[in-house]
Amino acid sequence: MTTPSKSSLLLCLLLGIYASLFSQNKMQLPMEDLPPVSLEAAGLNPDSVQRLLDLIDQQTRYDFRSFILIKDQKMVLEEYRNSFWRETIHDIRSAGKSVTALLMGIAIDQGLVESAEARVYDFFPEITPPTKAHRDIRIKHLLHMSSGLDADTDDSDTPGNSYNWIAQDDWITPVLNLSMTFEPDSRWVYNDACAMLCAAIIEKTSGKSLSDFAREHLFTPLGEREFYWFQNASGTTGGMGNLYISNLTFAKLGLLVLNKGKYQGKQIISSSWIEQCMTPALDLNDDWPEGTQYGFFWYLYPVQENGKTYQCAYATGNGGNKVFVLPELNMVLAVQSSAYGQGYGHGRAWYILYALLRALK
Repeated sequence: MTTPSKSSLLLCLLLGIYASLFSQNKMQLPMEDLPPVSLEAAGLNPDSVQRLLDLIDQQTRYDFRSFILIKDQKMVLEEYRNSFWRETIHDIRSAGKSVTALLMGIAIDQGLVESAEARVYDFFPEITPPTKAHRDIRIKHLLHMSSGLDADTDDSDTPGNSYNWIAQDDWITPVLNLSMTFEPDSRWVYNDACAMLCAAIIEKTSGKSLSDFAREHLFTPLGEREFYWFQNASGTTGGMGNLYISNLTFAKLGLLVLNKGKYQGKQIISSSWIEQCMTPALDLNDDWPEGTQYGFFWYLYPVQENGKTYQCAYATGNGGNKVFVLPELNMVLAVQSSAYGQGYGHGRAWYILYALLRALK
């Protein structure tokens, strides 16, 4: 029997190290803050999950981007498709409204804004409220999409529809001069104007753009550095959407909500504000096919699967961009897709959620 030489042993060792390094996906290396866990250890059936992945791969549409599943504070699945990966940022559209709500909580925590009860027009003394009723609009009414201002995203004939002011340098004045069509908090009407005003209040009180405020107080504490948030010519950030973030950042935002404002032991947003965001305020059964109730720019929906009902809070944006938070399962699912203007994008995100719930043992 021939004894291998030292040189051949060294070569085998080097080849082993090389194979080990390159067997890993270098774009998805393990992270300290989200340690990986196997499907079995997370309580999911591997065969069921594989069927889901096969269905995604069999799609003829190429607008699916990613989904990330976090359970029990660990990374269970991190799937990317169509040239996207962990560092790619993506427009989550109106899911950015839910991020604006989180930032309003930080502004209140810092004392920049007194509370959600603060009157909106007090922040803009240069604009005279058109009526006494306007003077009573409060931040909570903006966050509930129930300001009463004549703005409706689904009705282009309303003067407050974003198409009527989005191209202007000054977004604030035309919106605050809108007439009122109902008493605040008596109805829910989906619109961009409410989220835009929330962003403007944060910018005015902090002296920073919403983008810079978010970088300093939200994204950097989450360990995320890459994002883009649209600003108009006058420097006002579009707090109503057009926020580009990676799906990992999207998932971490869901994890922040799941953990009542805490991330990696640090309280980034007060738990009381997270509770307010998740407190049902208005019933959406007749107005919104995906949600039953609404909090502060977050939707609340009871998900039923496996004969059980799980309370779910979620943010949603055109194209099928969603982050689902299910506290009872200690679970977050983030989905990114660019099926803009296509209903199937939303349906696909819901299908992924239900498929994963069915995969739970």
